[in-house]
Amino acid sequence: MDLKFLSIYIIILASLLILGNSGSVYSSSYGDFTNVSKQEVTAKVLQFVTNSKEGSGHIVTIPTDDLIFKILPKYDENGRVISISLAKDTRFDYLYRQVGFTEKSQTTAFVYPIFTQAAYSKNSFYEYYTKKCDSRCLTVNIPNDFKGTYSSSIVGSFVLSALNYAYITDVDIDKNPDILKQYKRVIILHNEYVTKKEFDAITNHPGVVFLYPNALYAEVKTDYDKNTITLIKGHAYPDVNITNGFGWRQDNSRYEYNVECSDWNFYKKKNYSMLNCYPEYMLIHDPQLLKTLNSKDPTALLEDVSNWLRYNKDPKMIDIMLDDFDVTGENIPPWVSNPAIWLINGEITRDDFNNLIDYLYQNKIIQ
Repeated sequence: MDLKFLSIYIIILASLLILGNSGSVYSSSYGDFTNVSKQEVTAKVLQFVTNSKEGSGHIVTIPTDDLIFKILPKYDENGRVISISLAKDTRFDYLYRQVGFTEKSQTTAFVYPIFTQAAYSKNSFYEYYTKKCDSRCLTVNIPNDFKGTYSSSIVGSFVLSALNYAYITDVDIDKNPDILKQYKRVIILHNEYVTKKEFDAITNHPGVVFLYPNALYAEVKTDYDKNTITLIKGHAYPDVNITNGFGWRQDNSRYEYNVECSDWNFYKKKNYSMLNCYPEYMLIHDPQLLKTLNSKDPTALLEDVSNWLRYNKDPKMIDIMLDDFDVTGENIPPWVSNPAIWLINGEITRDDFNNLIDYLYQNKIIQ
């Protein structure tokens, strides 16, 4: 990972509109939602700007009509957006019940990457990598609150919290690796920097979902008396030939620059489900991604479609596939096999296929 996450900012083309109270607001001061400025930009698009792998600017554009949350930007004295907050939109209450939990989840939790937040803070690892600081920057304080940026998948944590996913932190796992045994499913965000105890606990859990690439990339050690972490290995340290600090063969960092996520797909590796893109922005406007994440096995949707293609007359296969798209019925037109093949091959998105199935259902072609 490079400085693209330190330079993340949001360009928003719009005028301001004061919002009414819309429930909990998830802000950069994670967990303290009382003093968030309730200002939203009215615009046709939101433009999120990152650096590409080559270091040049890359813009992710999201039509505001596609948003399934209210996005609340915060500005500095010069009028620049310095962070965003997120709130539920009452228009999507039914969707939230489908893709989240009505009460705090007892079986699924995500891991907030507090060590990665520390690594991207001022005078930390990335100043060392760019030779702006000496080895003193390889030991940094562990933050006491959650004020992460894009680099610590902060928007993803807002979304999952709003949907009542439980959360724990790197610190919780490092101090008590057995805490993961409380959960059937554990969702890993951009937990790029972890301890060896945390790495072992995560990789040995039977139900891990890696929602972001570039996780488990470098090893750090903790000193809780001093409240610090120190880089041990990884990210070309202490040897330039070292990439993953744990030598982890499932490392999927090659997907970290796929921020558009238009071709997202969960794939299976050992006991893990892994996403093939960096979904920070997709999470705020793609219901199908959230629905798939909330399923028992995120890799199962394409498998269900593939099984229907093989046995498209089998009532059980029809029922299973339609259930993935919140539709019930006893028949699917044979010609749907062509779009299904396109979906499997990545030629169309899940949203495209979902819209087709929904259209057929609404028009009683599937019944």
